[in-house]
Amino acid sequence: MEIIDSLDLYKQYLLVEKGLSKSTWASYLNDLKGLFAHFKTIKDTNELCEEHLSQYISFCLNNEYSVTSVLRISSSIKSYLLFLKNSGLYKDNIPEITLPKKPERLPIYLTKEEIELLLSAPDINSPSGLRDKAMLETMYSSGLRVNELLALTLEKVSFQQKIISVFGKGSKERKVPISDYSLKFISDYVTKVRSNNPGKSSKILFLNKNGEQISRIYFYKQIKKYAEMVGIKKEISPHTLRHSFATHLLDGGAQLRAVQEMLGHENISTTQIYTHVSAQKLRNTYDLFMNKK
Repeated sequence: MEIIDSLDLYKQYLLVEKGLSKSTWASYLNDLKGLFAHFKTIKDTNELCEEHLSQYISFCLNNEYSVTSVLRISSSIKSYLLFLKNSGLYKDNIPEITLPKKPERLPIYLTKEEIELLLSAPDINSPSGLRDKAMLETMYSSGLRVNELLALTLEKVSFQQKIISVFGKGSKERKVPISDYSLKFISDYVTKVRSNNPGKSSKILFLNKNGEQISRIYFYKQIKKYAEMVGIKKEISPHTLRHSFATHLLDGGAQLRAVQEMLGHENISTTQIYTHVSAQKLRNTYDLFMNKK
């Protein structure tokens, strides 16, 4: 089959059978167009062979494509070849290539000074500001995921035990400590704002002005707004509060296993990323000190 026809057939497969979005299948096809632009003499699927992928990946690496791009390109081509093989249009083996590991991205976190600035940004004299203050304090003091915060119910907050019960990934419940300071703002919000909200009978703790659960997008925009208000230049999101929580705990001497349990990580290897953050912070401090001597 001609390459141009196979690409059209593959596009229909991605669109109809796999149900991929336009942006996703377009990305797959763009990667394949790069392959065939490199091997301009290949016009038919019968001409494809196992070496073409390894040769093209070597070309990409030698021309300083990022590791992330090369991994994506390799995945796109392998998916296409597998489709052809299942359709009887490719007879060779699906190549196995050893690729460089994707570089580990250290999570963005805020310093304690930046956290204090961010948490002080909401106007607690306004209903939405008091609610946002309570949300930010709760998320930071307990290291919640944004979905966990937005789905938190009032009955899961124990003011007496100073514990909140959270349903995390896999619907697993965990109990997480919460600070007295955070509980104070939750109490103020419930008493002064939520009690007058049209959705006050809802189980959800934090509500918008219409009595509905707050959306991720709205909360993301609020955090961005508050960060800009206090001059924080970092590219942050709600998850930055969770990263900051974990980093500050480890900086303060908390045990890795305890932080794992509070974050709700199934594997401790996921939590260990924050030890790298702390180590990098220590290295930066050391370098700064040594450069001044």
